Amino acid sequence: MGNEEFDVETALDAAAALHRVLAARTHRRKVMGQEVLVPGQLGEALHLPRIIRQLQGKQLRQRERGLEEFHELWPTLSPATREKVLDRIGWYDPKSLNWDDKRSNRRPIADSDH
Repeated sequence: MGNEEFDVETALDAAAALHRVLAARTHRRKVMGQEVLVPGQLGEALHLPRIIRQLQGKQLRQRERGLEEFHELWPTLSPATREKVLDRIGWYDPKSLNWDDKRSNRRPIADSDH
């Protein structure tokens, strides 16, 4: 997959899933001599909370700005991270499915043929 088509609703789902995927990454830190695990902060560094707020906005212009920012962010993610996000939101590549899989006859919203 490499040519996902996001609208405001699907971008919001993907941004929320991306935020959860990035927060699930933990790092070891020493705090007062104790080693602790802290959640990843990459989502905040990529401004995902702001993008999510924009995508949830009441004004069309605000939602479109959030969608544009998400479209700029998406290609910069690693293929493994994008795959995790797409799995979380239930998107799949129909061409990669086994012939006997029930989903192989249905196209997901993100059609990779475009």
